[in-house]
Amino acid sequence: MEEHTRDDSHSSICTRIMIVDDHPIVREGYVHLIQRRDDLQVCAQAGGKVEAMQQIRSSSPQLIIVDISLSDGSGLELIKDIRSQYPQIKLLAVSMHDENLFAERCIRAGAQGYVNKQQAPEQLINAINRVLSGKIYLSQDITERMICRSIGATEDENVSPIEKLSDRELEVFEQIGQGETTRQIASKLNLSAKTIETYRENIKHKLNLSNATELTRHAIQWVLENRQ
Repeated sequence: MEEHTRDDSHSSICTRIMIVDDHPIVREGYVHLIQRRDDLQVCAQAGGKVEAMQQIRSSSPQLIIVDISLSDGSGLELIKDIRSQYPQIKLLAVSMHDENLFAERCIRAGAQGYVNKQQAPEQLINAINRVLSGKIYLSQDITERMICRSIGATEDENVSPIEKLSDRELEVFEQIGQGETTRQIASKLNLSAKTIETYRENIKHKLNLSNATELTRHAIQWVLENRQ
């Protein structure tokens, strides 16, 4: 991927930011938005998990913006990998998905913030500033929801079945909805077909689905509703 750098005298004091998103147009939009600021510099871009890990080693970013849905896997898993290998790097997750389902997962995975792509562009800069200052960036609704859950004020019956899926189960569920077969999912996630079948059974149980056909139909519907 093309690397964006600055040659001016301020580049040495700029915060180095890396963008991970599998849509080139989206990445370029982030670049133009971020580099309006004299104190921020986009040092690298990546379209997927493998490329992202390579770019981290060569560009040494201080903050990484990670899209949750990547062409070669889950952004959640990438966040976990980065947090494990590079604990000093700050992470900001972005997604088109419902924040009720993904924001808390991203924080648990190791991100310091979550931005929904439907928010105004200025919110990305606000989120970057907050994360760089050592704070957590979440919408007020999600913050209140997490507080209520932590003190036991959220009843289980108010939680949707989808929210009860683990991160990996949700990833498999999304892949099913995208038309991927068990073998294809296993290959993409570097897992055995038997393991994927176990995840499929767990998903059916948690979503109260009786067979593979219902699972596929439910997954496709969910993907269509959450892909904009």
